[in-house]
Amino acid sequence: MRKIYLFIVLLFVGGTNLLAQQDAMFTKYMFNSLSFNPAYAGSKDHLAMNLIHRTQWWGIEGAPQTQSLIIHTPMPNERVGVGLSLVNDEIGPTNSIRANLSYAYRIPMGKGKLSIGLQGGVMHWRADFNKLSLEQGGGGDEAFEEMTPSQLLPNFGAGIYYYTPKFYVGFASPQLIEYDLRDNDINTNIWARQQRHYYFSAGAAFPIKGDALIFKPSILVKNVGLLSSFSKDDAFQNFGAPTEFDIDLSLMFQQALWVGVSFRSAIEGIVGDQSSFDSADIWAAYYLANGLRIGVAYDYTLTKLQSVAGGSFEVMLGYEFDYKTKQVVTPRYF
Repeated sequence: MRKIYLFIVLLFVGGTNLLAQQDAMFTKYMFNSLSFNPAYAGSKDHLAMNLIHRTQWWGIEGAPQTQSLIIHTPMPNERVGVGLSLVNDEIGPTNSIRANLSYAYRIPMGKGKLSIGLQGGVMHWRADFNKLSLEQGGGGDEAFEEMTPSQLLPNFGAGIYYYTPKFYVGFASPQLIEYDLRDNDINTNIWARQQRHYYFSAGAAFPIKGDALIFKPSILVKNVGLLSSFSKDDAFQNFGAPTEFDIDLSLMFQQALWVGVSFRSAIEGIVGDQSSFDSADIWAAYYLANGLRIGVAYDYTLTKLQSVAGGSFEVMLGYEFDYKTKQVVTPRYF
């Protein structure tokens, strides 16, 4: 079923009109905030790291496989935080590797802190069209004359993040520069483009039985093309990617066991006539006494892919380098 690669590529990167790809998604996004908001760097007030692997639409050849590693810490100047984010994303014959360094400056404000973040980095994008089963072997098709295209694309991003011990809200755009991934010499209406993405996040913690039981709702909204109407190129003023949101409801027991359920859909599908429900998800994370954190998640697909895909899953490994102090002195819920 090697032709399924082509289906995945067309689903994400093109059609007769532009179909923009969302950045890699994670069900446990609350553990991976630095990957989309540089202002999150140092917000835990100690060195922290997290590694996630995601397999999306298990059972479909060429479906997305993504790994993310984030490391961040405050500096001796307590107002400054720095971080590193690495994301490897593979979809069919295409692969992108992103590396970003983040800097955040935190300003005390009321009961919390306002963090302003910047990041800079590079993405290596490449494709191996030899993995595709082409009817004519690519002969005569300009789009496949270069079978292994590759580009190195520098970029930068910015974000803001306000947080207190029991509330947070943030807004960010991690890649502000947009790149056309086409070969300029190829005349085609099907192309891939790295689009500017926007992220809005918010969450809260409500103690039910003190620190023994905490209710923690959160939301993440992802948008592509928020300012696309200002594009000089008419072709890039309309997008096929909807505004996506994740709503999560979770409970944390004894500051150790964290379990949650979430729902992923698109705003356009909620207010329109046609459903665009993506998945219903369950997940769990456990903090060991030494600061190690392990977690798993499973997404039940609600789209037509459910008939051929086995859902999606994630596994997570993290470490809090000041866990005991955090637990005893100043409990942190985010």
